[in-house]
Amino acid sequence: MWVSPFGVGTAVNHLNTAVHRHPFAAKPFPTTWEVECLKAAELFVRCLENEGVRYVFGLPGEEALPLVDAIASSSLTFITTRHEQGAAFMADVYGRLTGRAGVCLSTLGPGATNLVTGVADASLDMAPLLAIAGQAPTARLHKQSHQVIDLVRLFEPVVKFGVRVSSPRTVPEIVRKAFSLAESEPPGACFVEFPQDVAELPTEGTDPLARLDHVDPVPDPHALEEAAALLDQASSPLLMAGHGAVRTRAGAQLNAFAERVNLPVVTTFMAKGVIPASHPLSWGTAGLQASDYTYCGFKDADLVLCVGFDMIEYHPQQWRQPGQRLIHLHATPAEVDEYYAVDCEVIGQIGPALDALGRLCDRKPRWTSASARRAFAEELWSHAEDRSFPVKPQKIISDLRRALGPEDLIISDVGAHKLWLARLYQAEQANTCIISNGFAAMGVAVPGAVAAALTYPERKVVAVTGDGGFLMNSQELETAVRLGLNLVVLIWSDNSYGLIGWKQLCAVGRTSCVDFGNPDFVLYARSLGAEGERVDSADRLLPVLQTALARRGVTVIDCPVDYRENMLLTERLGSLVCSD
Repeated sequence: MWVSPFGVGTAVNHLNTAVHRHPFAAKPFPTTWEVECLKAAELFVRCLENEGVRYVFGLPGEEALPLVDAIASSSLTFITTRHEQGAAFMADVYGRLTGRAGVCLSTLGPGATNLVTGVADASLDMAPLLAIAGQAPTARLHKQSHQVIDLVRLFEPVVKFGVRVSSPRTVPEIVRKAFSLAESEPPGACFVEFPQDVAELPTEGTDPLARLDHVDPVPDPHALEEAAALLDQASSPLLMAGHGAVRTRAGAQLNAFAERVNLPVVTTFMAKGVIPASHPLSWGTAGLQASDYTYCGFKDADLVLCVGFDMIEYHPQQWRQPGQRLIHLHATPAEVDEYYAVDCEVIGQIGPALDALGRLCDRKPRWTSASARRAFAEELWSHAEDRSFPVKPQKIISDLRRALGPEDLIISDVGAHKLWLARLYQAEQANTCIISNGFAAMGVAVPGAVAAALTYPERKVVAVTGDGGFLMNSQELETAVRLGLNLVVLIWSDNSYGLIGWKQLCAVGRTSCVDFGNPDFVLYARSLGAEGERVDSADRLLPVLQTALARRGVTVIDCPVDYRENMLLTERLGSLVCSD
């Protein structure tokens, strides 16, 4: 081999330069010292960048150190949380708000088990999420070993796809497959276990795979014609919009379809705002009890068009009437259930399917919802000036609506307050009132608000929670303060697990095992670097909310709530049957 006087490397570079001069020459061959040698963890992070990931929520741990170190040298931002469950909830809500998989990371053993609740919440709420856990070196995985459990088997029941990285060469395929499955209908969670020794192996320059966005199939024209015929034959049809219409960003097409066909619309808890609450065709939110405001719709409808409806949101046994016909319009086929035996399925892209169906349907005079809408408005606004204390749920919601703009965000925890929010809060846009109603895990509101404030820093964000749910992940207040986020936490406090107490009163006429004590929430908030406020009269709630929302930083508001209204509502409805 000829050696340049300047060394072997220079000689090879001369050869490469000569090859470049020929217009049809192949790409110069790389030298061993010119090949970029990435560790598997670094390649994994490049694949995350390729997927458009901005944040990774989680806690560092010994077996996850290769990934954490690779993230520190990347364009990604690692959000250090105070508990892995908080990290999973943040990724969960980020996925719901953006439609792109939120990412959370933990170490092995107890770190990974702490992720499970938030990962399950994402799966049943159909939010795209990727959970990653570091694992012990592979030489320890076949035997009893410190903190080692089979994480893939642990996560298998709550994810769409779970896998262990066994070779650096598989990293691009695993990441692309995980994101593809997490973000395709129905979206959900995926899980990757990454052994520490594999994460540190060289990759030989493998590149990420190209990202491909999913496009749902075009609906069958015959199914569209059949659905149009059923709608035209119906005398009192009703449209129920589910979370799928929000996930697929089909709100504009849904509203245009309802207006074109003159069809009244109810929404599930998770689809609130997909039609503005102020729209004359909006009949409110279904899911509390069939005899509530929307009962007139379900009771008298001879056909229900379910658009983007997932049965996990509100079981049809609670609302379907005998002889009532059903049309299922969704990106995925209908769930098999005796109460959801559909007369027609339209499978495909929800927005284009509604556009096509609207062109085939006749516009007809429909029944009106004047009485239902009037009753809804009267209940909400009749309490707007209520002076009783503790504050009634209706008054809290009325003041929340006054304090927030149409684009501002509410993240609801799970509890009695969730039912009142779902029933009465007037959402004007989709994804502005985030309610967990698939897995319905307590503790989601505070970490969810962190994700919302990161995603939409220009909007006001309120976590609405009970005192039970608040203390399950209240440590994430410190995360929000450390990140310099602007958000408000509104605690409906009654020193009790209010929803369980409500159901106990309905079932057995008394409560048991639901009462507890609370810390001083004002001092607790201040100890974590947040502001704290206590509402001591009904007329103080609105100004306290307005001041907190105008203030930079994190504010916690302790608002005592009068849950005697729960049983008054139950007496009016006859029973409490809610979808969670």
